[in-house]
Amino acid sequence: MTEPYLLDDKTSGQRPSVPEPSAKGPVLSVRDLKVRFRTDEGEVKAVDGVSFDVLRSQVLGIVGESGSGKSVTSMAILGLLPPRTEITGEVIFQGRDLLKLPEKEMRKLRGGRMAMVFQDALAALNPVFTVGDQISEAVEVHNPSLDKKHLRERAMELIDLVGIPNPTARFDQFPHEYSGGMRQRAMMAMAIANDPDVLIADEPTTALDVTIQAQVLEVLERIQDRTNSAIVLITHDLGVVAGMADRVLVMYAGKPVEIGEVDQIFYESKHPYTRGLLASLPRLDRGDKSERLYRIKGQPPSLIFVPTGCAFHPRCEYAQLPSPCSTDVPALREVGAHGQSSSCHFADKLDEMDAAAQEEPAKP
Repeated sequence: MTEPYLLDDKTSGQRPSVPEPSAKGPVLSVRDLKVRFRTDEGEVKAVDGVSFDVLRSQVLGIVGESGSGKSVTSMAILGLLPPRTEITGEVIFQGRDLLKLPEKEMRKLRGGRMAMVFQDALAALNPVFTVGDQISEAVEVHNPSLDKKHLRERAMELIDLVGIPNPTARFDQFPHEYSGGMRQRAMMAMAIANDPDVLIADEPTTALDVTIQAQVLEVLERIQDRTNSAIVLITHDLGVVAGMADRVLVMYAGKPVEIGEVDQIFYESKHPYTRGLLASLPRLDRGDKSERLYRIKGQPPSLIFVPTGCAFHPRCEYAQLPSPCSTDVPALREVGAHGQSSSCHFADKLDEMDAAAQEEPAKP
């Protein structure tokens, strides 16, 4: 039996009759996803072999520097990349490979069973329509039988759910009348309008101050409690990941370099890049407060001219040259319990290498 679409109105329309995701299996499975862009300078390997699963009510955090392929991965999943983009692999949702679905079928899923909170809320919202009308439209597209009264009620319910005060007045306001944090919440309201099974949040706290960031993350937690959605949280902020995610996927140069439970990633990391990201975080327990923060040397590589071997080796303090780091591409392999995997040749020896480095006498 399908649930009434509007929670407070039992006479409203019904959700479309589509297969429900398995309660035990993953809601979304991505396998060996690769995304290529053709340019005048060469082929851009934006995403190169990403695989992951997301379960119902689970938050998967995807982290990495700018240009690591996080956002392109999410756009490929939802079929939002340009038509000439070369995409291979599998994206399995409800037993169907989304990469093989025609655009007409993808439109039925987007904004319905799968939704996305875009990074730039101001650019994503239409400046000539009120926020309430845009939220109502997101509902109406997937429920055309609802009348204007029910659409308005649902929109105000969503505005209230994401923590925007005075929904009646805010319904008729335009995006420029909202603050940055309120626009981000309005985007969340549009994304959850149809109770999606998968919600992708692309940098939802970018350009927001710390207080507003905390409020936005609280909204995400409230949404998950209400809808039991699987959330893919894309961010470069490890603090956000620590507070929200259940599992973490670390990406570098378009490739997955480590994946595991959030505690494994933060306390038992098995990849030098992940360790570098963690070391660069400010910590209250640092002995010398005047000591400068750690920084990973060098810059992320061009995705057209990716280094041979391990893409991270030119910046890696653990790299053993000339081989295998500079010659052999490391496979993503299991290195710990609960599915923790790393793509480092020396993943099992990093702690020993750290200990050996500490015992070496200081250079004069």
